[in-house]
Amino acid sequence: MTIKRIGILTSGGDAPGMNAAIRAMVVAAHHYKIEVVGFHSGFNGLIEDNSVILTDNDVSNIIQKGGTILKSARCPAMKTTTGLVQAASTLMKEKISALIVIGGDGSFAGLLALQNQWMGQVIGVPGTIDNDIDGTDFTIGFSTAINTAIEAIDKIRDTAEAFERIFIVEVMGRHSGHIPFNVGIACAAEKVISFENFPTNNTSAGEKEKLATLAKEIKLAQANRHSSYIIVIAENLWHGGATALAQQLQVTANIDCTACILGHIQRGGSPVAKDRILATKLGVGAIQAMIAGQSHIMIAEQNNCVTHVALQVAIGHQQGVSESLVQAQENILALTAQRLC
Repeated sequence: MTIKRIGILTSGGDAPGMNAAIRAMVVAAHHYKIEVVGFHSGFNGLIEDNSVILTDNDVSNIIQKGGTILKSARCPAMKTTTGLVQAASTLMKEKISALIVIGGDGSFAGLLALQNQWMGQVIGVPGTIDNDIDGTDFTIGFSTAINTAIEAIDKIRDTAEAFERIFIVEVMGRHSGHIPFNVGIACAAEKVISFENFPTNNTSAGEKEKLATLAKEIKLAQANRHSSYIIVIAENLWHGGATALAQQLQVTANIDCTACILGHIQRGGSPVAKDRILATKLGVGAIQAMIAGQSHIMIAEQNNCVTHVALQVAIGHQQGVSESLVQAQENILALTAQRLC
């Protein structure tokens, strides 16, 4: 079957490089004489039939821009039969042969749910700063988020060093430790607290024990050297976040800490070269896979090569932090402790 018209949308949390992926898809599709329909605000635009025809001019100057020209959003309606029926109705009305979605595991789950209402091709492109999608070495936006956090913490380190202060810096990542560990190691943080080395199923007593251990480590470090101390912590890990941890250290151990939550600054900004190139490779790969008749797949990068992964596998959410990375950080801390004792 000859493909004449396809739809694309960006869904879930935005990630730097989404615009680069949109550009690559539009340019590649037009190379094959295929018209591209962009749906606004994620699946909401699909349900509401809020769309625009994307031309080469529309994407000629967007590769360097953060965010997404199509806008993005969560869409609870895609979890309902009514929402899925409306989405399928729009696709049939617009004569869309294939739908490509740039997003994370929740977005891909929405794609899979469509198969019961619509017979067209569905392809996912991994775009999330969390880097937590199984089957791909990296996701679009991860590298830029890492660089953004590194730049911020390097500046925090300057003022922390000047005043011999302790900073607790909270970074994003949802329930994944990719950002905390990569940022922590790149910034030479004295401590990284993430899901891989701090399980969240602790009892209240267990959390108090870990708090006491952390306080002891900080005091030992401050007693042996007068300098800064940076703790990088994952969001959604400590009850109440970095602010609560700082308060608890003050109350229980008389340790004065400053909490700094980087938040959504990690989502914005111009994508770095690695994200621009990855997005372009995956975007072109999505169009080529679509032309080859592929469906229900995610376009991934493995060992620097573009490959295909079943969407069902991709949403398994099994992409964990490399054990070597975790061990590297833990060993660095262990050696530091030995030198300080």
